[in-house]
Amino acid sequence: MSIISEVKCARCDRKYSGVRSRCPYCGARRIGSGKYSEEGDNSRGKMIIGVLIMSVLVVAAGVLLFSARPDDVISSAPPTQSESDPPISGNIPDDLENTSIDGQGGPIVSASPDVSPMESEQPSSSPSPVQIQSVTITYAGVPNNDFTAFLTDQVRLVARVEPAGVEFEEEIYWSSSNTGVFDVVKQNVEGTVAMVTITGIGDATLTVRVGGVEATCVVRGRRQT
Repeated sequence: MSIISEVKCARCDRKYSGVRSRCPYCGARRIGSGKYSEEGDNSRGKMIIGVLIMSVLVVAAGVLLFSARPDDVISSAPPTQSESDPPISGNIPDDLENTSIDGQGGPIVSASPDVSPMESEQPSSSPSPVQIQSVTITYAGVPNNDFTAFLTDQVRLVARVEPAGVEFEEEIYWSSSNTGVFDVVKQNVEGTVAMVTITGIGDATLTVRVGGVEATCVVRGRRQT
């Protein structure tokens, strides 16, 4: 029995001594028991080539990723204003004041600063009614609070309202305390003029009232002798 074992060539199937690194018959290089390697076979070189190929693929993928357009990349974050962008608010240049938003020109209508919303909503105030201070019965422009007249006489009286020369809304009322002595009838629309007609013998009171203010006059009816 031989001390040195024999190996079988994987190429030519012949046996040779295990101390040999090559087959003495075909020259094949022995790798393991019965295995052989070609002369040009180099596992380390193959590994290096594989690493290079992988590096090339990684570089190519990175180039494609960074060369893609920005709008092709979908981002979930909302757009923010860059610090370098001009602020939205601020003074508008003179050459842009009459430019519309679409850039085609045209006036921009703005509210007049002279009229505030509060002023436009306030209702117009109407003048307050005039407060009547007094009323006086006059005859021929002279105040008269007592006069005598004969049967069938007609006396024209005027109510003078103070303050004078102003318009008032209150109606003027004339009345007789005894129509058997005299009757009184208004002569104009305003009621400031009245006609007193003596109808009998006796004394009665004439009253004129306007806006809560009144004046009186004694009327004496007499028979003419």
